[in-house]
Amino acid sequence: MEKFIIDGGRPLKGEVSISGAKNAAVAIIPAIMLSDGVCRIENLPNISDVAAIIRIMYELGANIKVINKNTIEIDPTNIYAHTIPSDLTKRMRASCYFIGAMLGRFNKARIAPPGGCDFGVRPIDQHIKGFEALGAKVTIDNGMVDARADRLTGSSVYLDVVSVGATINIMLAAVKAKGMTVIENAAKEPHIVDLANFLNSMGADIMGAGTDVIKIRGVNTLRGTTYSIIPDQIEAGTYMVAAAATGGNVLIKNVIPKHLEAISAKLEEAGATVTVYDEAVRVQSKGRPKKCNVKTMPHPGFPTDMQPQMTTFLSVADGTSIITEGVWDNRFKYVDQLTLMGANIQVDGKVAVISGVKRLNPAPVYATDLRAGAALVIAGLMAKGMTEIECVEHIDRGYEDIVEKLSGLGASIKRIKAPNAALQKTAL
Repeated sequence: MEKFIIDGGRPLKGEVSISGAKNAAVAIIPAIMLSDGVCRIENLPNISDVAAIIRIMYELGANIKVINKNTIEIDPTNIYAHTIPSDLTKRMRASCYFIGAMLGRFNKARIAPPGGCDFGVRPIDQHIKGFEALGAKVTIDNGMVDARADRLTGSSVYLDVVSVGATINIMLAAVKAKGMTVIENAAKEPHIVDLANFLNSMGADIMGAGTDVIKIRGVNTLRGTTYSIIPDQIEAGTYMVAAAATGGNVLIKNVIPKHLEAISAKLEEAGATVTVYDEAVRVQSKGRPKKCNVKTMPHPGFPTDMQPQMTTFLSVADGTSIITEGVWDNRFKYVDQLTLMGANIQVDGKVAVISGVKRLNPAPVYATDLRAGAALVIAGLMAKGMTEIECVEHIDRGYEDIVEKLSGLGASIKRIKAPNAALQKTAL
């Protein structure tokens, strides 16, 4: 086990380049299973979640060739298995995308329920609704999700709630189904558009990705392709908040500014200056932030994956801020760690009331999940003195070279070995 040691109180200054999008990568890699040829994926983030999803592909029989740390080639032609055991799925939610991909390739899939960050119940009922609309029968058998069909046929699917995971999974299952599939009330996140663009580059016929109605005309075959993943919206937003929270001046490069509009708007409302360029944004800030209310919503609203980082930033705001979590039921578990650092935050269900304090204080804390871990890193950068963050394996799931990138911006942060006792602190 490892931990971060941060000597905080220094403003971040300089330039940082954003890696490929985690949430796009973990959907695109399972989608390669649908191809009849080799796929080369570029701008792949070098993070543990991507390593885990690549391992699943390898265990299923794919041939993996590593070109460099951000580029791989995957040949899926020898994939023979349609079953994935729990030891490969328990650590990440995105492993559920193999259900749709395997249904699309084999007309059958058997997979242990996925794991991932623990912030509330995240059922796959909308995924199952989509699979059944396409003609599959889905059962839970001995703790495994079992989906089978004689053949998949296009159909109309109305999602009862906007679900990123269900939208992706139904797309994967429908892309080679016979006829037209229409997904209504579809999620519109950038990584859904990226997945559609990837599939289309292989010969799929997908229209409307990025809107709430996606139409998929099934095709017989998909060919190999070369594809570069979009920049990571959440990694970019994390560095934007870190720059503002430390009173810094940072140019965040290799971004799509349109994907960051909701984040930029709230940072500006809180008093930061955001300057937008073609493929970069600059964030500058001085003094305490202004109070600000935030409600997380599906895209293009404020991302739920940026909620912990924004809560940390507003913990030192001048006044009282209110954060409303509009996506997940229980995403404020990390607040206890912030209160150890002096934050004054009261949580009632999906609402956090933040009474701004003048400063955060260093303290030993631990990451409860991926984005909570990023928030604690920001808190450590804000607090003058030495902060220790344990359970940083959660952070490594979604942030490539975070220690090196922050060090390049002038932060004092290092990674060291931690006692195994840290395992006892996390509920994950």
